[in-house]
Amino acid sequence: MRLKIRYLSLLIVLVSLGSIVYGFTLLEDAPVTGNKCIGFGVIGIFLLAMPLFLIFESRGKKMKDYMLTDENIRKMKNPKSDG
Repeated sequence: MRLKIRYLSLLIVLVSLGSIVYGFTLLEDAPVTGNKCIGFGVIGIFLLAMPLFLIFESRGKKMKDYMLTDENIRKMKNPKSDG
């Protein structure tokens, strides 16, 4: 399941990038259609692919480990010695 979601998000990114590139090539001849293609590409990346990636890659991880709390600040100031 995880691999399918990864390939789905990769496919969405590639199609979105293709749409953006296609939109820039159309921009001189048909500016309205070019802008629509660029917009759909941006929507695909930021509203479909990025949330899919974030949801499925952050599953099972503790969000507290990534937040800037007093405990984590103390850990950064006084790192444990390796030896």
